[in-house]
Amino acid sequence: MWLRPLWRRTVRVGVPSFLIALTAGLWLADDDRRARLTGGVQQVIDKVQSREEFQIHTMTVEGASPVVDKALRAMLPVELPASSFDIDLAALRLQVMQLDAIESIDLRIKPGGILSAVVKEREPAVLWRHSRGIEILDRTGRRVASVTARDVRPDLPLIAGEGADLSVPEALSLIDAAGPILPRVRGLVRRGERRWDLVLDHGQKIMLPPEGSVIALQAAIALDRSQDMLGRDITTVDLRNPSRPVLRLGVDARNTIREARGLALLGPDGKVIIQQEEKTGG
Repeated sequence: MWLRPLWRRTVRVGVPSFLIALTAGLWLADDDRRARLTGGVQQVIDKVQSREEFQIHTMTVEGASPVVDKALRAMLPVELPASSFDIDLAALRLQVMQLDAIESIDLRIKPGGILSAVVKEREPAVLWRHSRGIEILDRTGRRVASVTARDVRPDLPLIAGEGADLSVPEALSLIDAAGPILPRVRGLVRRGERRWDLVLDHGQKIMLPPEGSVIALQAAIALDRSQDMLGRDITTVDLRNPSRPVLRLGVDARNTIREARGLALLGPDGKVIIQQEEKTGG
């Protein structure tokens, strides 16, 4: 029997292993022994984790505004100084990325007990006015923060309408293309979540098509530079069909035409003014 490999392995390995397991099982069957063993192991773990080389004493934050800096420090699961084993960097990073203002963050523990956080914040690009308020968006349309009024960030272009946040890159392209008339631009309004209206001062607007809006706007600006189109009494430049542009005249321009044709004049509301002699039957 000893010449059989299976029998030799059973005697040399199996029997000692069984005896060891049986002895350990009998010893751990006692609740007090198990408690003492668990407490001893935990004491060893605590002693190792509390060593000075594993202690974090300070946290440094780079690239963050004061508001974001304060929010980051408040998200720490423990108060410093603390053991590095008490801080889950992966979980902390996921929690920090929930802040709208943060685009990316690099968290690491440096020698000397320093928790380093290098933050890249989202750069504000536009203001988005919608039914729920005004929000600051970055170039991709991601929310950065909310503001209470337009005057808080007068340096940012204004877009409005539902779905406008989904087309921020196109809106920024239109703002860039509107360079020659940019001082007159008041904002962009999203219509039907498919196209834009460029709103100017003096109540004028340019209605752009769903496709090729930048090219259509450039054509309108070229026409304005050559014919002073936007300097005339025109309320709307309709370019929704680029092959058939339509100009809508203001009330004064229409009254000039109607007067030359001997027609009744229009009031500020665009309705015909009934002459006094017609009212009295004269």
